[in-house]
Amino acid sequence: MTGTPHLLIVWHSRTGGSKALAEAAAEAAATAAQLVAADDVTPQLLQAAGGYLFVGPENLAALSGAMKEMFDRCYYPCLGKLEGRPYATIICAGSDGENAQRQLDRIATGWRLKRVAEPVIVNTAAQTPEAILAPKIIAPDRLAEARDMGAALAEGIAAGIF
Repeated sequence: MTGTPHLLIVWHSRTGGSKALAEAAAEAAATAAQLVAADDVTPQLLQAAGGYLFVGPENLAALSGAMKEMFDRCYYPCLGKLEGRPYATIICAGSDGENAQRQLDRIATGWRLKRVAEPVIVNTAAQTPEAILAPKIIAPDRLAEARDMGAALAEGIAAGIF
């Protein structure tokens, strides 16, 4: 997707929770969004987008490795090229998700992105090894929240509000 500013939804998921949230956001944003797994994100995709929704899990009190690796790989090629673009985040966590959120915000600050929506943290309350490794089912109201986020970001980018 190139030519017009669009929402790039970057996601990573190991147990399905973040993927479900990212897909819900993309569904609501429809053709105004591009849904791309973190492993497939390139600096060119980031530079072509008008804004971003980063959706990922908190793993061991940090941003998941695949999301962090995407930022590691793309950070310097994009440095100085994304300033002022809007972003928002959805973190899927087994407990609080706050550290992953802080880590992601710190990276976005380096790129000089502009947060345009409050962080969303979806707590699955997975606290045992079995629950942590199990496929995640996201509650309908949280999926609706992701849809609202995707639609609002896509509309704001398209309208030039952000």
